[in-house]
Amino acid sequence: MDIVRVIDELVCTRRVPGLGQASLRVVRSAQGVMSVATDPVGVPVGKWVFATTGTAARLAMPDKGCLTDLTICGILDQWDETPSPGDGGGSGQHTAAAGAAVSKG
Repeated sequence: MDIVRVIDELVCTRRVPGLGQASLRVVRSAQGVMSVATDPVGVPVGKWVFATTGTAARLAMPDKGCLTDLTICGILDQWDETPSPGDGGGSGQHTAAAGAAVSKG
């Protein structure tokens, strides 16, 4: 699983049938890589989330036949994007704030 930030909603009026009506979000990793994720949770823009990839992404969707390889699984209630001590600031490692919890809504 990866921790990413939702930076925008993505609206597609035409899509392959395998995506159905899945909500889509543009997410950015700590390294700045942008991707598109399906969002069964309903995450607002600006929130940090954890997402899963591959077969697990498909299985995380309500419709297990959804064609996705990146799915948002939950919203992080607290997240500190400051690099960990000794990290050197360049490895993209981050630490969760004390008492971090995950909510589904």
